[in-house]
Amino acid sequence: MPGWAEDDLAAAWPAFMQSCRGIAGRGNAAGWKRVCELAKAVDGQSGGEARRFFEQHLKPYAIANGDGAVNGLVTGYYEPLLRGSRTRAKAYEQPVRGVPDDLLTIDLSAVFPELKDKRVRGRLEGNKVVPYWSRAEISARGDKVPSKTLLYVDDAVELFFLQVQGSGRVKLADGGMVRLNYADQNGHPYQSIGKALVERGELKLEEASMQGIQAWARANPARLDNLLNTNPSYVFFREVPNSNDGPIGALGVPLTAERSIAVDPRSVPLGSPVFLATTHPNSAASLNRLVMAQDTGGAIKGAVRADFFWGFGKEAGEQAGRMKQTGRMWVLLPAELAPK
Repeated sequence: MPGWAEDDLAAAWPAFMQSCRGIAGRGNAAGWKRVCELAKAVDGQSGGEARRFFEQHLKPYAIANGDGAVNGLVTGYYEPLLRGSRTRAKAYEQPVRGVPDDLLTIDLSAVFPELKDKRVRGRLEGNKVVPYWSRAEISARGDKVPSKTLLYVDDAVELFFLQVQGSGRVKLADGGMVRLNYADQNGHPYQSIGKALVERGELKLEEASMQGIQAWARANPARLDNLLNTNPSYVFFREVPNSNDGPIGALGVPLTAERSIAVDPRSVPLGSPVFLATTHPNSAASLNRLVMAQDTGGAIKGAVRADFFWGFGKEAGEQAGRMKQTGRMWVLLPAELAPK
């Protein structure tokens, strides 16, 4: 694995221990039990001890797509900071919504075991289940959507990116801080608004970063709603206790800046260490690092596919917004979970 010998594995150790905590309640817990128990006796602050532990107790397996390709897309995400208010006011008019009372989540695995990872979201119309409202329909219905409005923020495009990131913090006008985490989604597939702008000839492909989209939005406020509605997906949030830890990922543990990634759990088991070999945003400089598969995302589909968590705030956002690199991935597994 390129760069394994140079990586500071002590920096990955806290994230690994978080993974052990998160794995404990999952289906693959038995396979990790021995390794995670042994890890408790290791001085993870010592890079040498951490390296010996990983090399002694885990084995790397190269990840490949169904067509055999070992290279895939690596993007970045972060925890944004927005400005908001508990009440609607002239400067704060964009609602951050909680989960609607009429949103149904239907687990099909009881009837179709082969669909164990498939959940359908919808709503009742009479005695019939129909698709839940799209983004455009939710916006048009406004307060008729039966969901609690958690907050109001001052910027529609920043709210959109909060939904893409899945978590964030909102600084209130009175100086307080509110933390938000992904709670649910309307069931519609994610569609890239950057891709839409490129297809319309509004941006060049190399300009379709988060920063490029934000600049387009500032220059075209009257056309922003139309653009945002090309993505029918809509994310609902829940308020969580404020802390200095990272946001809670799909594994149920706090994410660690530059040591956590989002993956497609159909290919990479949540909680697993993954060695990622890629490059820094807009650069050929190597970014080879042991990270933990601790999150998922609507746009993260495929085996060799990762979303690299950069952390909180503006600088992390600058890195995340520019990241669209090619990379390789190896999953590290104990002998009990060796692929058949």
